[in-house]
Amino acid sequence: MNAKFIIRRDLPRQIIAVLVGGLFLFLAIVLTWTLGYQLFYAGRIFPGVSVAGVDLSGLAPNDAALKLNQTLSYPITGKILFRDADKLWVASPAELGMVFDPSASSLAAYKYGRSGGVFGALASQVRAGGLGSDVAPVIIFDQRVAYTYLQNIAVQLDKPVLEASLRVDGTNVIAEPGQLGRFLNLDATLIYLGAQLQSFRDGEVALVIQESAPKLLDVSSQAEAARRILSQPLTLTLPNFREGDPGPWTYDVPVLVNMLGVTIDDSSGTAQMKVGLDRVALRNTLTELKTFVDRQPDNARFVFNDGSGQIEPIAVSTIGRSMDVEASITAINEALLRGEHTIALSVSEEQPAVADTATGAELGVVQLVGEQTTYFYGSSDARIQNIVAAAERYHGLLVAPGETFSMGSVLGDVSLENGFAEALIIYGGRTIKGVGGGVCQVSTTLFRTVFFAGYPVAERYSHAYRVSYYEMDASGSVDTNFAGMDATVYFPLVDFKFVNDTSSWLLMETYVNVGARTITWKLYSTSDGRSVTWETTGPSNVVPPPEPLFEENSELRKNEIKQIDYAAQGADVNVTRTVWINGQVYFTDQFQTHYQPWQAICQYGPDTEDPEKKARKNNQCLSPSN
Repeated sequence: MNAKFIIRRDLPRQIIAVLVGGLFLFLAIVLTWTLGYQLFYAGRIFPGVSVAGVDLSGLAPNDAALKLNQTLSYPITGKILFRDADKLWVASPAELGMVFDPSASSLAAYKYGRSGGVFGALASQVRAGGLGSDVAPVIIFDQRVAYTYLQNIAVQLDKPVLEASLRVDGTNVIAEPGQLGRFLNLDATLIYLGAQLQSFRDGEVALVIQESAPKLLDVSSQAEAARRILSQPLTLTLPNFREGDPGPWTYDVPVLVNMLGVTIDDSSGTAQMKVGLDRVALRNTLTELKTFVDRQPDNARFVFNDGSGQIEPIAVSTIGRSMDVEASITAINEALLRGEHTIALSVSEEQPAVADTATGAELGVVQLVGEQTTYFYGSSDARIQNIVAAAERYHGLLVAPGETFSMGSVLGDVSLENGFAEALIIYGGRTIKGVGGGVCQVSTTLFRTVFFAGYPVAERYSHAYRVSYYEMDASGSVDTNFAGMDATVYFPLVDFKFVNDTSSWLLMETYVNVGARTITWKLYSTSDGRSVTWETTGPSNVVPPPEPLFEENSELRKNEIKQIDYAAQGADVNVTRTVWINGQVYFTDQFQTHYQPWQAICQYGPDTEDPEKKARKNNQCLSPSN
């Protein structure tokens, strides 16, 4: 017998219809229950709902608020504990800014089970009716009050970060240890406090304390280093010390105390204290020493022996020195930390170009290539002293091949301390008494020697007016051919410079014959065959001097006449020089000079009668003839 299976294709539709019907029935039941439950408890709090543990089941919101207000005294009677080690602080929630709102809390309880949609409301109702639901109380938390309370705690807890330090009491070094810093994080603590107040329970609120470590906590080792530095005086010396060198320089311990410096170096990420002499103070000290230490290398000085044709040293050469201040600072501090107290400065040396062992052949100084003499008849003792003092500075001096020689840079400071005296000088349009009068006799002599030796002149200034000394011949008479052949030096404003344009060194010698009133300048080198021809216009465009000036001087006696300036004619002079080498023109140059007409000035004492007549009688304040 064969079985037959009959498949009914309409069965799923029947199942779906049943399920849908059941779902609608369930929803209807839920809705009916929810609405009915809410209608039953209309205006009342659902069963099982409490606030802060106070059961409010079935109460109207107003009654619930009254019950909460009567039952919950937590803001007043509650206790909040703060603790830091053995320190305790206890406050009521009210003291911390908490206010309980019973009306808002009862309203929150009433709304429980009446929100969240049908299913959300039903779930809340079931939960409350079954296990019970405690609604969080509504509180007002004034954080400003709590902040003020916590600030008072912070005053007692907070400690600033203290870096370890060193101090010196007299010469005693004292190390002060560092201190950990700690402070109360008010904002973080407020978060914990708010959560505790919301629980409506007594409890301890954690104080959020943050600590900060100092960069330096212990500097005892640096204190030992400072004690080593101050253990004895510091002595600074020159390396390769030679007789005549400056130093040594010693600084006593009290001086070192004032120079002691402490720096913090955190460039590596870890702070380190470094002890040593303060770089600024040490730099100031070494900068002062540098003026004594530094010197330019000086070539040896020579004279030429005309008999043997050889040069002979008259002054040894000098090695140049230059102190490196920054390197010396580092060297001093490093040596002090090692316990050393006699320390060499960092000095570099420069050898002179010409040592005293040099020969004339090596330098090319083998013959006389130029010589000139000027005359200073009638000069005062002070003027002669200045001529001698200035001329000595150039005796035996060497000029290198290609060098532009500055007379002023060698002359240096013209002062009483350097051997000069007060004599008449031209300054500010007047002939007055000043230190160094007569130095221009030396510069004029060099100018003429360079001129007739054929060397190029790089810088030359004439005097403001014609000076008789510079136009004198051997007999003492004025030779107008020498007009325009003077040179003045008032360094650094006015200088005389010339160029050694040869490949040989140039040796200069100066000789002053005080008895004969002459100064002679000699130049020795190797002749390259140069010779000189020259022409001069002599004084032209001659202008007579102004009428003499007579002025009263209260320091003079009655009828005393004193001439303080002398008349001179104004004029223009043009000198042309041609330098030849082996019959060929090497170069031609011109020296144009303009002399101002100069006024004679006589002074007389008070109450002097007819001073002009007395001056003429004494041959004073007379104008020169044309």
